[in-house]
Amino acid sequence: MEFAVIERLVKEKAIQVDYLRAEENYIKAINKGLLKILSKMGISTLRSYRSAHIFESVGISNQVIDKYFEGTVSRIGGIGIDDIAREAILPHQEAYRIPGAEKLLHSSGFYHYRINGEHHAWNPEAIAHLQWAAKTNDYERFKAFSSHVNEQNQKPTFLRGSFRLRKNPVSIEKVEPVEAIFKRFVTGAMSYGSISKEAHETLAVAMNRIGGRSNTGEGGEDTARFVPRPDGSSARSSIKQIASGRFGVTNYYLVNADEIQIKIAQGAKPGEGGQLPGHKVDKIIAKTRYSIPGITLISPPPHHDIYSIEDLAQLIFDLKNVNPKAKVSVKLVSASGVGTIAAGVAKAGADIITISGSEGGTGASPSSSIKHAGLPLEIGLSETQQVLVMNNLRRNVILQADGQMKTGMDIILAGIMGAEEFGFSTGALITLGCIMMRKCHLNTCPVGIATQDEQLRKKYSGKSDYLVNYFTFLAREVRELLAELGFTRFDDLVGRVDLLDIEVPKDHWKASKVDVSSIIHLPEEAAKYDRRFTSTKRDLPGKVLDLELIKKCRSSLEKKEKVVLNMDILNTDRSTGAMLSGRISSLYGLDGLPSDTIHVGFKGSAGQSFGAFLTNGVTFRLEGDANDYLGKGLSGGKIIVVSPRDSRYAAEENVIIGNTILYGATSGEVYVNGIAGERFCVRNSGATAVVEGAGDHCCEYMTGGRVLVLGNTGRNFAAGMSGGIAYVLDLEGTFDYCCNMGMVEISLVEELADIRELRDLVQRHHQYTGSRRAGEILKDWESFLPKFLKIIPYEYKRVLEEEKLEVLKRKIKEVETDVENQNGGVIGVF
Repeated sequence: MEFAVIERLVKEKAIQVDYLRAEENYIKAINKGLLKILSKMGISTLRSYRSAHIFESVGISNQVIDKYFEGTVSRIGGIGIDDIAREAILPHQEAYRIPGAEKLLHSSGFYHYRINGEHHAWNPEAIAHLQWAAKTNDYERFKAFSSHVNEQNQKPTFLRGSFRLRKNPVSIEKVEPVEAIFKRFVTGAMSYGSISKEAHETLAVAMNRIGGRSNTGEGGEDTARFVPRPDGSSARSSIKQIASGRFGVTNYYLVNADEIQIKIAQGAKPGEGGQLPGHKVDKIIAKTRYSIPGITLISPPPHHDIYSIEDLAQLIFDLKNVNPKAKVSVKLVSASGVGTIAAGVAKAGADIITISGSEGGTGASPSSSIKHAGLPLEIGLSETQQVLVMNNLRRNVILQADGQMKTGMDIILAGIMGAEEFGFSTGALITLGCIMMRKCHLNTCPVGIATQDEQLRKKYSGKSDYLVNYFTFLAREVRELLAELGFTRFDDLVGRVDLLDIEVPKDHWKASKVDVSSIIHLPEEAAKYDRRFTSTKRDLPGKVLDLELIKKCRSSLEKKEKVVLNMDILNTDRSTGAMLSGRISSLYGLDGLPSDTIHVGFKGSAGQSFGAFLTNGVTFRLEGDANDYLGKGLSGGKIIVVSPRDSRYAAEENVIIGNTILYGATSGEVYVNGIAGERFCVRNSGATAVVEGAGDHCCEYMTGGRVLVLGNTGRNFAAGMSGGIAYVLDLEGTFDYCCNMGMVEISLVEELADIRELRDLVQRHHQYTGSRRAGEILKDWESFLPKFLKIIPYEYKRVLEEEKLEVLKRKIKEVETDVENQNGGVIGVF
């Protein structure tokens, strides 16, 4: 039918291409959409989708589910088969309701707000009330905003709009002060890059003023913000988001955090990562993210890097070694089954779990990413609370809710469902002037919030005072509602679902059939186990090798004196170097110590994350082998791995280090006398690495740095690689088959600068490791040079060529100026 329609359009000249081209374009578009959905779900083969039941029902009756979708998860009951048929026919009825009228459907406001379209929670009336209230510090105007929102919610707009409070008033004078409630407020993870410098810093200043916490988002933070401003204000974000450990995540960044947030998934775009278009990546953003100006930054879903609770537990362990004082939070997406994941996260040592609903999210998302994707906050929040209580884990973690928080009522209802902290993103930006144009990705935000355009940023009028006013209003309203419910402390409200009654609209043909009873289910274990965070202990690293290292390196830490050590290491020694590096960064900042101030020679088998976040001035030399994650987040340190002296095998033919090496490294050097496992230098953004062979996915999503592979590689080399340069010794002439050509080009090493760089890498590798293969190459350089290949991303090459052209133009200009001066005003011809 589709192809018949296309053929008719071609014959009627409704489209200006021939049939074969039109058919090809259509198939290409369908494939692109299909691949996007497949990548979002994280399942690679089409066969794996058959009977997989990877979708979930919201608001469909059990009778329909049991008959037509047996086995499908459905926590929220609702409409039957007759209602589904009615809704399917509605567009047809709308198109033909007026005989003879032009058969065009009006815009439903599916994405942008339309007066007669679909209801939007952030509508012009709500935005106007909130901005007016925040700018004028008018609490009565805020109450008008709050009443409007709560009235809209009860239609209901959100599932929580189906709940009514059981009230038992006490005097408001007995309720804890607004300052106690402020501590529960955080801003959502919005990166500098997605929003402007001015907006990002305003959020931080406001939250620091009230004792809340702002979130850097996935994209690093300018180190200048770590220091208070001359006026006493602070633009430092307390929460440093790291996704799974990349984009500006340095040791210094981590030690300047009160909370470190790992993002497993985001509610607005579950299963997707982010993407910062190249035209939004200016020099400052590129510096902050350790990338290249003008190059698009691809951020695949973090769950593509953290495959298991064990992986997550290791990352939490790494972070707590670097900064033992910081809490570690994990951001999860609302979905059925998230409770089981949250239980694993709690056991993995997280201090805070954030449940993110699908209702909020970035305005840069296409409609296909935010519609029919993700689930309401209430489903994930309630399930997480129930599972954690049943397993007596709730007492160990703080639970945070994120997703379309606007009013005190939203906070109270989320608290009753189990949350203790609350995230605000869209509401915070609207307070600063956002008008929901949804142009974030285009860099054309007319109010200077979601843009890097210097002229548009001049239009930014947001002030931290506005945000302080908004959060003060929220805290005041929370106090009023606490008093109405009969509570003096917010803690006593958490998890009290017995305070809720269900009331759905009886006059709406769909909403009247919604069944939300599962959300306020109270587990039997609630009678004997805690419903909120009560623990006074934190899960911290125990006796780690770094404690001994720090002790022996005291003179280096205090006086920058050189120290040379030799130590044995076991595979149970994890994250070695992380705590030492954290201590160095705390004392000496981003610069760390002078090169090779601390030199440690290890013997044995190193555990996971050997040299993680190793900072400037520290050199680790390992004689033995290492597990996964070696050099994770490398921050200027140097790691050398060599085979044991008495080994009889050929180093260049054997695997000596594990998988996922140099993940998210920002600077430093690694030299490996042997072969690496899979995903070598994944997301490397600045480190230099030499290895003598690598498994599949080498240089995956790399954004900077240099990599030299003196041997064979596995499949899918350079997938998603957008920056940096790799050199590969293609001895067997098979590299073309192994390389993913989607974003890179392959060439011989012919330019003089490249030849010099390549030879220098080989020489350094030979110097540090004594590599037999490196020695052979240096002895017969002219014979080996033609076998080397250079792999460079197209975008990166374009940027480098533009930089060369700019340098050339400046030199020409300088020569012309000199000639003009010498000729007394006559310009010489160049």
